[in-house]
Amino acid sequence: MKKRYTLLLSALLWGAAQVYAADYFLEAESFAHKGGWVVDQQFMDLMGSPYLMAHGMGVPVEDAGTTVTLPEAGTYYVYVRTFNWTAPWYKGEGPGKFCLTVGGKPLASPLGATGAGWMWQAAGKVTLRDPQTVVTLQDMTGFNGRCDAIYFTTDERQTPPADVAELDRFRRKALNMPDVPDKAGTFDFVVAGGGIAGMSAAIAAARLGCRVALINDRPVLGGNNSSEIRVHLGARIETGPYPELGNLIKEWGPSRGGNAQPADFYEDDRKAEAIAREPNITLFAGYRATGVRMNGQKIEAVVAQHIETGRELRFEAPLFSDCTGDGTIGFLAGADYRMGREGRDEFGESAAPEQPDKMTMGASVQWYSEETDRPVSFPRFSYGVAFNGQNCEKVTMGEWTWETGMNYDQISDFERIRDYGLLVVYSNWSFLKNGLKENDLYRNRKLGWVAYVAGKRESRRLTGDYILKEDDLLKRVAHEDGTAATTWTIDLHYPDPENTAHFPDAEFKSVARHNPIYPYPVPYRCLYSRNIDNLFMAGRNISVTHVALGTVRLMRTTGMLGEVVGMAASLCRKHGVDPRGVYRRHLDELKALMREGAGIKGLPNNQKYNEGGTLSKPPEVK
Repeated sequence: MKKRYTLLLSALLWGAAQVYAADYFLEAESFAHKGGWVVDQQFMDLMGSPYLMAHGMGVPVEDAGTTVTLPEAGTYYVYVRTFNWTAPWYKGEGPGKFCLTVGGKPLASPLGATGAGWMWQAAGKVTLRDPQTVVTLQDMTGFNGRCDAIYFTTDERQTPPADVAELDRFRRKALNMPDVPDKAGTFDFVVAGGGIAGMSAAIAAARLGCRVALINDRPVLGGNNSSEIRVHLGARIETGPYPELGNLIKEWGPSRGGNAQPADFYEDDRKAEAIAREPNITLFAGYRATGVRMNGQKIEAVVAQHIETGRELRFEAPLFSDCTGDGTIGFLAGADYRMGREGRDEFGESAAPEQPDKMTMGASVQWYSEETDRPVSFPRFSYGVAFNGQNCEKVTMGEWTWETGMNYDQISDFERIRDYGLLVVYSNWSFLKNGLKENDLYRNRKLGWVAYVAGKRESRRLTGDYILKEDDLLKRVAHEDGTAATTWTIDLHYPDPENTAHFPDAEFKSVARHNPIYPYPVPYRCLYSRNIDNLFMAGRNISVTHVALGTVRLMRTTGMLGEVVGMAASLCRKHGVDPRGVYRRHLDELKALMREGAGIKGLPNNQKYNEGGTLSKPPEVK
């Protein structure tokens, strides 16, 4: 009997400890002072949250820190959610090492250097006399250590869940996130994605009377043409049946070209000013779309979360445009989409493979080095990819040809794809600095910039009422609903055979195959979803085959197509129709808007770089 009561008392005491344990959940991206750490939101749909990353290119970055007030004074066990990012290629201790200090006391280190996936790593325990204390992240290497969240608990047995879905529920409860997000405002048109296509769609619609919400998941606009990714604008404007389309880009497009150039080449401020000048646009910078609410086959609302504060907002409107590149809004809404390469027989495309497959064009982590006036060292970096005098890249910069992930899923494998891009840049540079015998060219050079936001070319392509294909482009098939002209070659990327020979199944370089075309007006039916009634799309996620994507993905082209979407949205508002209704009943009115254009007339086209690729201009397609 005594043993029974002892067990019962123990159970009650254990239960009380569970009920009354003090705990505190801290999101790293919410730190008040981020120091040299950057916020990375690219993989929220994979691992559940943005995180802080020490992107120092081999030089430890400034500490990140914040002040917290824990529930009470006492002894806390501390856990850190982190990831040993080189684990897919190297089984030993990784390079992303960092240390956590609480109240000035360093806890267990290194963090971020073990394990094979996102995990809660025990950082030790700390005793605090004052519940208010300072938490600091100290980078040890500059090699992309990453911290998602920090959890404090007075019960050593109480740890957050590892499963992403369970962790999301735990996180929401711990942070007291409301079940129903606040309403963002009243809008006629919501555009998700602030790249060139999204900017153009928002401005065109706003100038034609729509109240527009522009959601962008980074602090800067421009997408691939921003200072974060650094790809120059490609393809031509002032051509095709509607040469006034594209004048918008003259207003805020950079005046200089070039990939992987200094940040000021991409004129982020000019883009921000262009959006700020539009009274009908409300910009939600740093918000990432994470969910949709449906009413039958219509989107009722988009939910977006701020990448630093975690605040959620609900965007309600009669019309939406998916300019995310990844087709995120369409995917969440259940829109039909394609991904990978169609087989040759499906559309009779000569450039397609005989059998369909999952291969896509890849993502680029661009970089460059800078000359200094003295020798500069670089740490030895070797984590599963071996470079030598025969396979190294003897270059001082890497632009679009440094392309990874063609044979991986550009959505579900994207963190791995980006990380491999970082891995090969650091590994190759380490060999050039430390292993190459004749390295005079590199002795005084240092890494000046390495992208951590990867420049993606292809993922989901949402399906519209028409799918643009190779025959349309090469045979110049005329469609009554032709809009902006695509002008670039059919430019498809493949693994570089020489690089593949050195790195079988792990290549990181690409080659391009070009098939020139005449300027070709893209059908309007490629710009709205065939099964989600109020969804437009502009950018690289429009309704095309993999082969046709090779031409329409260039940013001046996507910008013009975004402009068309903005015009069509204004007609939907004016006539109370859905996007398909514009095609069926108001196509002539859309054509009149396209002839006029949404941009300021008479501006010089001082952006005539990277326009090549088209054949001589044939008679216009009517």
